[in-house]
Amino acid sequence: MIIEYLKLLQNNPSLEINRSGQFSTINGISEAEIQQLEQQYNGGTPFPKALRELLFLAGNSCYVLEYGYKETNNIQQELQEEALESIILYNRTFNRPFYVIESYDGAEIITLAFLDEGDNPMVYTVYLPELKYDNATAWCTSIGKNLKDFINTRIDKVKQGFTPF
Repeated sequence: MIIEYLKLLQNNPSLEINRSGQFSTINGISEAEIQQLEQQYNGGTPFPKALRELLFLAGNSCYVLEYGYKETNNIQQELQEEALESIILYNRTFNRPFYVIESYDGAEIITLAFLDEGDNPMVYTVYLPELKYDNATAWCTSIGKNLKDFINTRIDKVKQGFTPF
């Protein structure tokens, strides 16, 4: 796969974490596995290019994303299923196709990209339990960055010796 958007991730396959002397390395999934995920979660329509690159480079392990502990070797499948279960549990719905790129707190907080926003979609944080900010309910908010900038910002944090999260 030709990498167009996530060149910084491609060029930094391993980084030292928190200046600890320990390095973390990305580990991707195959194009066949990506196509299987596209079939299951996007009706066979290809994912946005930046998302395909992310999965190809780091779908199994990524030092700037939280996949959580997974019981199987199919991390992306398990990540999606866990998030969908939480979405149903909290009675949330989306009217657009989406793909979860990370999750926290037992999938009560997820980060996702909508699949209908072009090749480099915006990234959103979803708080499944109701949260209130200034007397307004906000459970799905854009972080104000596309997928490329989101990943690059986190890589830069790791390079500076900080946690990416």
